[in-house]
Order: sequence, then C-alpha cells, then structure tokens
Amino acid sequence: MRRFALLLLLGLVFLGCGGREKREVVVYTSTDQVFSEPVLKAFEERTGIRVRMVFDTEETKSTGLVNRLLAEKDRPRCDVFWSNDPLRVEILRQKGVLQPYISPNAAGIPSRFKDPQGFWTGFSGRIRVILVNTELVKGEYPRSVRDMLDERWRGQFALANPLFGTTSFHIAALFVLWGDEKAREFLNRLKANGLRLASSNGEVAKWVALGKVKFGFVDNDDAFSMMEQGYPVKMIIPDQDGEGTLFMPNAVALIKGAPHPEEAKKMIDFLLSAQAEEMLARATCRQIPLHPGVEPPRGLPSISSLKTMKVDYSEVGRKMEEILPWLREWVSGF
Repeated sequence: MRRFALLLLLGLVFLGCGGREKREVVVYTSTDQVFSEPVLKAFEERTGIRVRMVFDTEETKSTGLVNRLLAEKDRPRCDVFWSNDPLRVEILRQKGVLQPYISPNAAGIPSRFKDPQGFWTGFSGRIRVILVNTELVKGEYPRSVRDMLDERWRGQFALANPLFGTTSFHIAALFVLWGDEKAREFLNRLKANGLRLASSNGEVAKWVALGKVKFGFVDNDDAFSMMEQGYPVKMIIPDQDGEGTLFMPNAVALIKGAPHPEEAKKMIDFLLSAQAEEMLARATCRQIPLHPGVEPPRGLPSISSLKTMKVDYSEVGRKMEEILPWLREWVSGF
C-alpha cells in the first residue's frame, strides 16, 4: 500500500508539472515582430507561460488579423489581440469578437485612450509625422497635412495605401474631424496634385530617404529608422499650431471565448505595465508611453506636452467601416 501511495503521489506530481508546462497564451499582433516579440518573450520568461505568437504582414497590417479573428469568431483560437492602433479593436468590439477586461494596470492610463467598458485598453503609441528629404527641400519645410495640397509639392509627396495600416486610421480620423464632404474633397485634391501612393509606411520612408519624393507622411518609427541609417532626412511633427497630429496607441483586447482566459488576462496586465511601456520606449520604434512615470523616448515629447488630434476612437472605427467602399474606389484610380 505504501508503494502504491508513493507511485500515486509521484504520478500526481508529474501530472501537475505537465499541467504547468502546458500553460500557454495565443497572441495575434499587428505590431512589427522586431518590436513586439521581445516584449512577449519577456512575459514568457517572467511567468513561465508559453506565448504562441501570430504576426501580420506589413502590407496588410492589422487588416489581415482582423479578418482572421472575424472568421474565427464562433470558434476562437486566439486569446489576446495586440493591435498597433485602436481602430481594429474597436471594429472587433462592434462585431462582438471581444469581451471586457479591466486590468489593474489600466488605472494610470488616461481615459481617452481606453474603452469605457473595458473592451480594449491603449498603451504606448506612435504619432504621424512628416519625413522630409533635406537635400531636396531647401527653405521652409511642410508642417501640416494640408501642405500636401500646395502646388509647389506637385508629384513630390507620398502616402501609404489608405486601405491598410495606420494610414487608414489617419484618413478615417480626418473624416471624423472634418466631415465627409471636406475629407473627400481633400483626398481628391491630393490625387490631382500628384500624390504618390506606396504600399506601406516603410516604402514611403524609403522613397523619401532615396530622394524619389521630397516628403511623405509616415509613423515616427519609420522616420527614426531612416534617420538612424544616416539618410539625409528630418522628422517634423505636424500641426502643432493647429489641430494636432494623430496619436496612435497600441491597443490590447481579450477575445470572447478565449481558450486560455486566465493566461490571457496575465498577458494583458503585462502589456499595460510600466515595464512593457519602458521596453517600447527604449526600443528602436521609440513609442511614447502613457503611464506618467515612464520617460518618453529620445527625440520625442511626452504625451502631456504633445498636441494631438482630438478624435473619438470608437467613432473613427465606425467611420473606417463606412468609408471603406469609397476608399477602395478612390485607390483604384491610381
């Protein structure tokens, strides 16, 4: 009997260890792998929970994973969606893919960067900036999104395809800020002024760096990448005397019916921690933290001293869905 009891105890210990070894969390993320993977690995090392990571492509950033999450809605495989902007998580909230979770680490994040019901929470973010080729642009630099309409820049400026990524977020925010009629007129005038349309923000930044265009709108991480490679470029934070630039926080959300809900909550807690924001601020993406105790990255202002565009992210999410057919037609003209 003693031998049987000992074997039973060893078996229970073995099963217990095996259970711990099987703990995992599945994370879909549209944040660039080079920036997101170290953060996810840090969580893995800290908790012992295995992280299964699924990344998006540059050209279909966020959109590809959103479509996958919608397809998996009735049989979810993902636990946590880490989006590189709040637009996609807001769309998923509206389509019933998410469930609320209010992390204790969300307390220090300003309310305008999180869903009031806890369906998603924002953390470290990027801003839209103008990247200028300093060898081609002499004198006054462009300093506003409206400067793309100036005749002197005809055919010499670029944007990424607005059907994808943060450019789609930027365009939808302009529709919310200005109204449909004014925003459509703006886009049509961009086309008439010779807008060069690239496949991604990274391609826009490369065009500017190589002198294929004089300037373009990108995210601050794309701008810093070209600056640090030694290209003759300069980053301008636009509209600081006007409507402000678009601030795009990351956003994290719990998937409804997540296969590993407890591990998912731990992951969300970690992403919303000061430690994760510190990692993203010091990484080459130089993301601006939302926790007041975390210093901003070198070369960028704190969120409290930055003039940002005043938009409601949930309204921007609804507008993105609404204007998508018109945007597809607009893009087809290139």
